[in-house]
Amino acid sequence: MNDKKQEILIRKYFQENNFASSNIASYNNFIENELANIISELQEIKPTIIPHDIDEFEIKFDKIWVEPVDKHTDDKGPTIVEADGSKRKIFPNEARLRKLSYVTPVYANISAHINGVQRESFTTELCQIPVMLRSKYCHLNGFNKDDLVNVNEDPYELGGYFIIAGTEKTLVAVEDLAPDKLMVDGAGSAAVGKLYSEFSNYRIPHTVELSKDGILTISFARYKKIPLVPILKSLGFLKDSEIAEIIDLGKDNDTMFINLYEFVELKTEEDALDFLSKKMGINQTRETRLIRAQDILDKALLPHLGTSPQARIFKAYNISKYIKRYIDLANKKYDNYSKDHYANKKLKLAGPLLGDLFRFNLKVLINDLLFNFQRIVKRGKFPSIKVIIRNKLLTKRINSAMATGNWVAGRKGISQRIQRINYHDYVSSLQRVVSLLSTTQENFDARSLHCTHMGRLCPIETPEGTNVGLKKNLSILARISNKVSNKEELLSHMREAGLKTIF
Repeated sequence: MNDKKQEILIRKYFQENNFASSNIASYNNFIENELANIISELQEIKPTIIPHDIDEFEIKFDKIWVEPVDKHTDDKGPTIVEADGSKRKIFPNEARLRKLSYVTPVYANISAHINGVQRESFTTELCQIPVMLRSKYCHLNGFNKDDLVNVNEDPYELGGYFIIAGTEKTLVAVEDLAPDKLMVDGAGSAAVGKLYSEFSNYRIPHTVELSKDGILTISFARYKKIPLVPILKSLGFLKDSEIAEIIDLGKDNDTMFINLYEFVELKTEEDALDFLSKKMGINQTRETRLIRAQDILDKALLPHLGTSPQARIFKAYNISKYIKRYIDLANKKYDNYSKDHYANKKLKLAGPLLGDLFRFNLKVLINDLLFNFQRIVKRGKFPSIKVIIRNKLLTKRINSAMATGNWVAGRKGISQRIQRINYHDYVSSLQRVVSLLSTTQENFDARSLHCTHMGRLCPIETPEGTNVGLKKNLSILARISNKVSNKEELLSHMREAGLKTIF
């Protein structure tokens, strides 16, 4: 490609995108989709202490949303309440000068039910959430250069950051291992396969190993070294020939045949579940053991594939493929991509990071709500949920995390101040990527330049010292895709490409 064509392509790219596009898209997805998903994840909210004349009391979060900005009104989008009680829209520059936070209200419909009958239902402002500049929920969205100048903004401003107490803050992209993907370290009998099954707001590590007597095992949750063949049979693969056909290791591989022979006496799902229940340490009646073992397999084994009974056969099929991959990689049948290969990585942008923060602190709010409710009930009163919910608690905790950079799970430095020494420094702040690995450990492989970094990460921009190779920057033309919200549309495209649904 000659220089002229290259220049045209790059110019066209920046006409449609900028350095903050991926972060802005991630934030928009968080507001439009992830907030609703977090609410749907909530389990039944039932106080343990209720009035004696009530059999059942339940609190429900029915809906959550953020009002889109409206150029014609002053009460939607980021607003400010003045000392005289008046409410009006606020623009980013005013927030900077007055050391205010550029935030917008999050509303929720909450209802309370007594014995299945609705007692109360109301709409409340759940919290104030920071607004990313140039997102759909920012007043600057859709402004041209003249409009930006009129509100005292730089016409070349990219957005992609927040304003907290007058300070410009950006959320640094976090580099992490890709979930739901089996990776194998070592070779032969010493090979260890690891997979992190991500479901909702938690990750369950799974470890595949080969025991000294040649039995393939899996460890997940608190259950250690559970044989894989009984798991396959308990999930619906009862015929040894069926298991061998799906795994498809060939006639020369003895590992799978040893495992099938070892558990040949397990003819039914009940036999397999009974065997597993004893391995899991469930000491109850046979009927209870079978139910508990099945429940464990549904909820703790590969939950990203589903937690319903309908997902069992799908789990069995995927475990079979994991076994094949483990054995092939252990035998060095084909090259194993290392953990540092970027096909085995993912970057968490502003949207997922805010999702983690909101999900964690929403649970804190709910626990506070339940505590206050039960405390008042003990005094012989039956309070309204609308009166005792503390919306400022959630706002305070979110703003505190944004201001300090201290995130959930003990992570630090997620929120960082934007540097404006020059324009390049500003762009670099928006493109930063950080690894969660400890800076005090060597981790030579993780710090080294990998061939898959090319075109994705800058091979030069990294600090010297203990952070070398752990703090990186995206390359100029790098873009990060967001989580697919419409799975049916994706499946439709995959079918059009010729892929077939197995189960």
